[in-house]
Amino acid sequence: MSMPSEQQMRAAIEARDESYDGRFFYGVITTGVFCKPSCSARSAKPENLRFFSTIESAMLAGFRPCKRCQATAKIPRIDRLVEIARHIEKHADERLTLSSLAELAELSPSRLQRIFKEAFGISPKAYQDAVRMRHFKQLLKEGDSVTNAIFSSGFGSISRVYGEATRNIGMTPKAYRSGGAGETIAYACRNTALGQMAMAATDKGVCFVQFGEDKASLVTNLKAEFPNAELSASPAQDAPELDAWMEALDQHISKGAPRPDLPLDMRGTAFQMKVWQFLLSIQEGNVLSYSEVAEKIDKPKAVRAVASACAKNRIGVLIPCHRVLRGDGSLGGYRWGLERKRVLLDAERKRRFG
Repeated sequence: MSMPSEQQMRAAIEARDESYDGRFFYGVITTGVFCKPSCSARSAKPENLRFFSTIESAMLAGFRPCKRCQATAKIPRIDRLVEIARHIEKHADERLTLSSLAELAELSPSRLQRIFKEAFGISPKAYQDAVRMRHFKQLLKEGDSVTNAIFSSGFGSISRVYGEATRNIGMTPKAYRSGGAGETIAYACRNTALGQMAMAATDKGVCFVQFGEDKASLVTNLKAEFPNAELSASPAQDAPELDAWMEALDQHISKGAPRPDLPLDMRGTAFQMKVWQFLLSIQEGNVLSYSEVAEKIDKPKAVRAVASACAKNRIGVLIPCHRVLRGDGSLGGYRWGLERKRVLLDAERKRRFG
């Protein structure tokens, strides 16, 4: 069943119409929770609402279930997993093992890993990393120093955020240079407000998000990036996380939902990784120049290298290279066309500033 129109959803929320429960969910960006249309909580400002077709897409976008309307209460398994997710959020700065979480859930570690990933699209560890990254970015927005933000958010060391190979590069540099030999990459395509979008992922996370005119050209681009990898189209039953991730990103692009914090399988030089990781901290609605990014990563003379790293970004929107402009304020370049860059920036400014 497709989602109702935005006008219908807003009307249903205003009327607290129970007949729409299950047809969509809405998140409130000021509280970070998502609710059923019939929720009795105080009405939020219209500009602070985001709409989702499923519980999974709301969770992937970083929202947690409302305790008042208990959006997941009639789904026992989901309800139990939500409690695990809340425990992870509360203890995100601590070392949490899969075994300790499984004991809390009264499940075996392997079963918890499997059903958590089936429900939310990511593993418990990836979810903890996403919570930490959200905390890290929030601290930066509040003016904390990068170093303090890293340690306060629980990463423990600068390398955990900037370029630790085992966490941020799914392929070893050698494997990447060999065109992804030995890797299995699942991919899917769908239409968005920016045109046809392709997303691909390894077992570490999203490694490719690109836009084009048609599916065939996007798959050709994917093959060019990873010519020796085993590529497979993603049926929902074999890779539910990829389909959920695409849904969450499409909701962001087409419906204005928050940009989802998905696990990213980035691969590049140490400098490129440093640039891409920094881009993740730029707040929606803000822009920086290439020279400002160079200064922020303590490489003030590397302006051209920053521009090159932005141009070589393979994971569009999730790594927001569109938020970097020329020093004179003009758009500069964009791998997927300046019109797409303009649309993204205009939408982000509108969501943030009205």
